[in-house]
Amino acid sequence: MMNLSVVIPIKDERDNLRPLDQRLRQALEPLGITYEVILVDDGSIDGSFEVLKELAARDARVKVVRLRRNFGQTPALQAGIDYSSGEVLITMDGDLQNDPADIPVLLDKLAEGYDAVLGLRAKRQDRLLLRRIPSYLGNWIIRKVTGVHIKDMGCTLRAMRRELAEALPLYGELHRFVPVLAQQLGGRLSQIPVRHHPRVAGKTKYNLTRSFRVLLDLITIKFLHSYLTRPMHVMGLAGLLSMGMGAVSLLATVWMKSHSGIFMTGNPLLHLSIMLEMIGIQFISMGLLGEVMTRTYFESQGKTAYTVHNTLNLDRPVNRRAA
Repeated sequence: MMNLSVVIPIKDERDNLRPLDQRLRQALEPLGITYEVILVDDGSIDGSFEVLKELAARDARVKVVRLRRNFGQTPALQAGIDYSSGEVLITMDGDLQNDPADIPVLLDKLAEGYDAVLGLRAKRQDRLLLRRIPSYLGNWIIRKVTGVHIKDMGCTLRAMRRELAEALPLYGELHRFVPVLAQQLGGRLSQIPVRHHPRVAGKTKYNLTRSFRVLLDLITIKFLHSYLTRPMHVMGLAGLLSMGMGAVSLLATVWMKSHSGIFMTGNPLLHLSIMLEMIGIQFISMGLLGEVMTRTYFESQGKTAYTVHNTLNLDRPVNRRAA
């Protein structure tokens, strides 16, 4: 088995690929370990795959997974994990903002007994209003909601042990929550400062709409962590509260009829009580459906969130989930 796998999702990074390959070799070859670089082409349309073919032909340690279309960073990351074979996995971006020279530092920290070591981008080279401020706010909200005290959730430069990386439930756009998912799985985490460089080629895929999607994904993460195995606890509780308020509203309607002579049919509280009771029944019904879906989820076979077009220097996925 490989000692180290470096997993890098790629989307339209043609001009960064050759410098990235050079810097990776400069950082990894002095370590004296066997390694592989898994480059996942997530539907690039700028000619990145032609460069990837060149790199793979020159060095068998460079392995390419080409997805049939652009599935997104999370499925691309999952594909890289599935096709990797290292005992330790390094994940990073392919835009050269992460520095491969920090990989040895991550590995040294991981050797202290951690399950994952996460990068903390020191002196971020991003635009203040469009990137840094939304990132700071997002990190603060995520820490408050999840209780995971990692300062920089969005740094993709990470070192993880294989058993933890394979256990991560990566789908949708949950790559942003890898630290949260890792801690929920019981991983022992550490975070250390790493270098961050300005983008010199290609275009960023980030925009402000992602900040709103982060909030939606955060709700998903919180629900999956707290209530995935017991959806009735959240839906049923909401249903009982709604039905309880409906009962109070009905009692108020009866009291107003008996003490003030207000007709029940003309009292808006009667309509409110009927609405609350119906909402409560709907919540409880959704909870029951959630319980059924939970059973189906845990008993069915897992499926990947991507399909592969072709691979280079790879015959089959190492992880059985990609078979």
